[in-house]
Amino acid sequence: MRMVHTSGEANRSTATKQLLTDRFRYAEEFGGEFSLGEDLSSESGYFRFGPDAICYGQYSSGAPARLVTDPLRDAFDHVTVNGSSFRLPFDAAQVVDNLRHEAYHNSAQSSRTITTKGIVRNMYYLGRPLMPIGVRKHLQRLYFRGWEKLPFPKWPVDSTVENILEQLLVLSMKSAKVTRIPFIWFWPDGVPSCTLVTHDVETSVGRDFCPQLMDLNDSFGVKAAFQIVPQGRYSIPQPLLDSIRSRGFELNVHDLNHDGHLMRDRDEFLRRVGQINRHALRFGALGFRSAMLYRNVDWYDALDFSYDLSVPNVAHLDPQRGGCCTVFPYFIGKILELPVTMTQDYSLFHILRAYSLTLWKQQISLIRKKYGLIHLIVHPDYVIDDAARRVYSELLGYLSELRSQGETWIALPNEVNTWWRLRSQLSLVNTGDSLHIEGEGNQRARIAYATIADGTLKYEFGSTP
Repeated sequence: MRMVHTSGEANRSTATKQLLTDRFRYAEEFGGEFSLGEDLSSESGYFRFGPDAICYGQYSSGAPARLVTDPLRDAFDHVTVNGSSFRLPFDAAQVVDNLRHEAYHNSAQSSRTITTKGIVRNMYYLGRPLMPIGVRKHLQRLYFRGWEKLPFPKWPVDSTVENILEQLLVLSMKSAKVTRIPFIWFWPDGVPSCTLVTHDVETSVGRDFCPQLMDLNDSFGVKAAFQIVPQGRYSIPQPLLDSIRSRGFELNVHDLNHDGHLMRDRDEFLRRVGQINRHALRFGALGFRSAMLYRNVDWYDALDFSYDLSVPNVAHLDPQRGGCCTVFPYFIGKILELPVTMTQDYSLFHILRAYSLTLWKQQISLIRKKYGLIHLIVHPDYVIDDAARRVYSELLGYLSELRSQGETWIALPNEVNTWWRLRSQLSLVNTGDSLHIEGEGNQRARIAYATIADGTLKYEFGSTP
């Protein structure tokens, strides 16, 4: 047996430990060790890591599947004990990055579909200004036909990243021979989940409805973020911007002109991003969202924003398919991504033709089971009519009830951005007879415990063991 790691293997092992540290913020002495299999496959593909995690990446125990619908190897069958550490047949950091960055959707097998749909999208947006709204809705339903048959990401909420990290933590705890490990809880004050409500203003009609929408939000005590298209779509009265800010709502930049072409190619993106960054300064905005959730995270280094709101968890009903497969914030370089984890109001009302809370409540329940981020887009343009407004009002009532029960923190995006950055710098310190949290923001941080029960991971609060 070879006893010395190669530098590449050692780096991948370190990246796996860092992945867990970033998520759980536990003290280093509480974590176990990992080593990684050699001779990773030259091509990336699909495999499983237990029953609830479909992975995409390189694999060291045979070739991964080319298609997600092919029979998938289970990496658990090839996890081995190597002294005091577990040897994994894949690079966990690579797999998580592939999911968060949607690399699986940009693979060779998807390129033909992406290109075809891109042509259809371009034709649609070219003729969109001349189309009656009824024709647009009909074409959209045709475009999304068969969405319910897509096997991956998992509809209606995909928590693959959380499933992978939880399984890795279980292995780490077994490696360290512990059944209970302290860590810094995900949200401030020990709240079980977080909720973001965001409003994308697409037309002058939606712009004019913003004051009434703020009144409706305020009647439930729910503040939200408004994303404003900075040029080309509609005029932006300064009193409206001042009102949004003075009433305690948030203001962000929504694309450049919402024509669907921002992400068409890198040259076009770079041509527009300078203007977008200048509008951020004019608005005093820290956050960005692209039109229709079009995205290419490899280009985000050109954006002068603190956080982004453009990546969906599951994108079955969005023009750009894919999804980041996580219900938690994550960093893309210097930018914090706050993924959209709920179905948009337009898709609910006009594609699914559902005017009820059933789907939204189902998604909230699934996100809460992972203690994640409930992030919803509601457009002022689409909740003007009575039926849609009734559903949104019911949602606000439901969210405010969860908050009153201490089950969620309803926050503005910048508040979540601030907290997640603070938490990423907090340290859990073990002094031998006690634990405490060090770092800016530690007053609101709480120590929680991950425990293993019947082979699964559970979380609890309690006294230091």
